Amino acid sequence: MRKLSMEELGRKTVAEFKESEKIPIVIVLENIRSAYNVGSVFRTSDAFLIEAIYITGYSAKPPHKEIKKTALGAEETVRWTHFAHAGEAIAALREANYTVLAVEQVAQSTKLHQLNWDGRAKIAVVFGNEVSGVEQSTIALCDGCLEIPQLGMKHSLNIATAAGVVLWELVRTRMGGG
Repeated sequence: MRKLSMEELGRKTVAEFKESEKIPIVIVLENIRSAYNVGSVFRTSDAFLIEAIYITGYSAKPPHKEIKKTALGAEETVRWTHFAHAGEAIAALREANYTVLAVEQVAQSTKLHQLNWDGRAKIAVVFGNEVSGVEQSTIALCDGCLEIPQLGMKHSLNIATAAGVVLWELVRTRMGGG
């Protein structure tokens, strides 16, 4: 085995990325404390051709030095919008016919691997604060909640890790692996 070169990987230019058909997924970031986490979500969103990121509340937004450090340029490719409150972002998503799901541990949550999504319908996933998670008032506005099954002593993941897990499962489903 040998590592692939950058040419073999077929990396898109910024222009090619912006012109590419995106997967109909919007990420909503609610009150994320760490700009590094926001940057990591940008990088993952770029890797999976995610449609957009909606940044809400006091979450850091570009341009920001710490976002730039972990996004590695993805803040220039992934479309993003800032909303003062998550409810405003959800209202905009509803208007555009998205199903909105919070990623949170709640009664009657859907386990991530049991989500019935065809990979084509518009879906938005809300990720919350590193300590308090998605606000209860935001959960009340959502169509449901996704939960990442966790088997160890800790029952929480870093938001950037959780976003990677959720996005990969959604992208994998779209690619026909679901």
